[in-house]
Amino acid sequence: MSDAQQRIDDLVKSNPVLLFMKGTASFPQCGFSGRAVQVLKACGVEPKDIKTVNVLEDDGIRQGIKEYSNWPTIPQLYIKGEFIGGSDIMMEMYENGELQQLIQQPAAS
Repeated sequence: MSDAQQRIDDLVKSNPVLLFMKGTASFPQCGFSGRAVQVLKACGVEPKDIKTVNVLEDDGIRQGIKEYSNWPTIPQLYIKGEFIGGSDIMMEMYENGELQQLIQQPAAS
């Protein structure tokens, strides 16, 4: 596992809600990342509870996350260590209520 992959793995496993995105929660730098943050807020996640990783600041992470998840685009959402998907999947899951349930479930012990 490369250094970037190891850092990604550590981040995914240590944050209940983790969003790899372009920019930050308060200043998204692409429309899809902005929408992903809005969907999480709509699910009742406090902005301070959304751990984000700005892929524009680290090329190793930017490339590494695509390999880690086997998913070609950013943003990418992880909840309790599980890869959920990008902004389209998040929107779909939000609209049918699945995302809110995932976020509100206590972590498996």
